[in-house]
Amino acid sequence: MARLIEGITAERVRANLADVRERIAIAAGLAGRAPENVELLAAVKYVPLEAIGALAEAGLTLLGENRAQELEAKAAAWEGSGFTWDFIGQLQSRKVKQIAPHVRLIHSLASDSALAQLERHARPGLAGLVEVNVAGEASKDGIDPADLGAFIERAPIPIRGLMTMPPFASDPQDSRRHFAALRELAEQHGLDTLSMGTTQDFEVAVEEGATIVRLGSVLFA
Repeated sequence: MARLIEGITAERVRANLADVRERIAIAAGLAGRAPENVELLAAVKYVPLEAIGALAEAGLTLLGENRAQELEAKAAAWEGSGFTWDFIGQLQSRKVKQIAPHVRLIHSLASDSALAQLERHARPGLAGLVEVNVAGEASKDGIDPADLGAFIERAPIPIRGLMTMPPFASDPQDSRRHFAALRELAEQHGLDTLSMGTTQDFEVAVEEGATIVRLGSVLFA
C-alpha cells in the first residue's frame, strides 16, 4: 500500500510551484530554451483523492498517475475540473482498456502486447511516448534504442516522443548523459516530446531538452 502524503494545502503547493517554475526558467535559460516549452506534470501517485482539489487551487493543470485504478478513480472524481491526465507508470497491457479513456498521453509504451491492446481500445486523440532503456539496465522496462524505429512503426497510435528513467543517482549530473542520449534518439526519429526528469534531476533534464518533467515531492513537501 502506497504511503500517501498528508497535509497538502493549496498555499504550500502554490509556493513550491513558484519555486519550481523559477528553477525551470533558470535551467532553460542556461540551455538557450524558452521555459514555456517545458510542461510541468504533477505526479500524484501519493496524493490522496481528496487533496486533488488543492492542486487545482494552486494552479496545476497537468497530472500524471502511475496506477490504472487510481487514475480511473481520480479522473472520474474530478471530471470537468479542467485537469489533463497522463499515465506515467509501468504499463500492463491488460490495463490499457482502463487507462485509454482518461488520458491524453501514455508515457510508458514498451511492449508489443500493449500495442495490441491499443489497437483495440485507443480512442481518437490518444497519443503515446515510447519508454527507452537508454542505460541498458536489465532491471528496467523500456525499448532498446536499436529497436526503437521498428517499434514506432508498429504503434497503432501517434508516437509524439520518448520517455526514460535513468538509473538512480545521488548526483543529478550523473543523469545528464542519459538525458542527452534520449534527446539524440528523438532527433534521429523526428520526435519532439521528451518526458524526462523527476524531483531529483529535473533541472539537468531541462538543460538537456526535456519538454515534460514529472514532479512529485518537490511540489507537495
